[in-house]
Amino acid sequence: MSRLPLRSLRGATITGLGMYVPKKILTNHDLAQMVDTNDQWIIDRTGIRERHIAAPEEATSDLAVRAAREALCSAHLSPETVDLLIVATSTGDTLGFPATAAFVQEKLGATRAAAFDVSAVCSGFTYALDVAVQYIQTGRYDRVLVIGAETNSRFVDWTDRSTCVLFGDGAGAVVLEPAEYGAEGVLVSILGSDGSGAGLLNIPAGGSRLPMTPELLAEHKNTIYQNGREVYRFAVEKMGEAALEAVAAAGLSPADVDLLIPHQANIRIIASAAKRMDLPMEKVVINLDRYGNTSAATIPIAMAEAWQEGRILPGMILVTVGFGAGLSWGANVIRWGNLLPPSRPQNEETAEGENR
Repeated sequence: MSRLPLRSLRGATITGLGMYVPKKILTNHDLAQMVDTNDQWIIDRTGIRERHIAAPEEATSDLAVRAAREALCSAHLSPETVDLLIVATSTGDTLGFPATAAFVQEKLGATRAAAFDVSAVCSGFTYALDVAVQYIQTGRYDRVLVIGAETNSRFVDWTDRSTCVLFGDGAGAVVLEPAEYGAEGVLVSILGSDGSGAGLLNIPAGGSRLPMTPELLAEHKNTIYQNGREVYRFAVEKMGEAALEAVAAAGLSPADVDLLIPHQANIRIIASAAKRMDLPMEKVVINLDRYGNTSAATIPIAMAEAWQEGRILPGMILVTVGFGAGLSWGANVIRWGNLLPPSRPQNEETAEGENR
């Protein structure tokens, strides 16, 4: 389909949110029994206190489905009404194919939906959200379900204290539907990548470049590798820069931002981004102390929690921003629509949505 003229574009607004984290909690004290670390060392360097770990029978698609069902419920929609399903993940049910979105579609019962994955690692949700917006703006689809889901624990080297303390499992989801262009919804997205840094954060073996062998498996080359110092330096620079660029592209200033929802990787990186935007920490959503880094799931989980807690209200300006392997980065500016927190009474228009 050809792209419609700008004046004909529709907006894309969030009409439902959901999240899910596995029941098992792994605390810093638990990790201290596994590797040479301690609670204070982890908190001082990352801000993380605990993370959730998927059960042996739980795959990424299982986490995604739980979050998706909650998002659809809050949007008063059934799975059969979904036109497109996008899963942002780098820890899919299988290596490469089929897409994890295919498993989610079948388990969810979204029988009408096209389904595919987006792989931008920790930037995945910001990328997937922008992709969804394009489909709605051009009129191709009306209801798009975007999910960020990860089971990072399956790809962590539990003998490496520099990485095993960082990651957790979880999923977050949002439903997007048409809205008046510019009046509400996702106003702007900024995406970027620098492939020269691809080797700084990766899983070295298991792909076509370096197929898995018993020797590589013994060397834990099937687990997450990170050059912590260089990734930290990159993140400190790009998080604030991307957020400011997105805000400016939306014709706004940092003073207009009501809430910053950043990728939850490191408290010092988050604080640096807030400082760059001249935002008080009260305007920043932080939950990495309870979940750790859930990669593509961090932003939608944080957004769902903030909404459930009543921190997101109609008319607010939100900025999401993430960074990840690739190296990649992305930011979205969102003007919140009429979706009220679940604890608050719904207006008549929202209530009527139950019949959609």
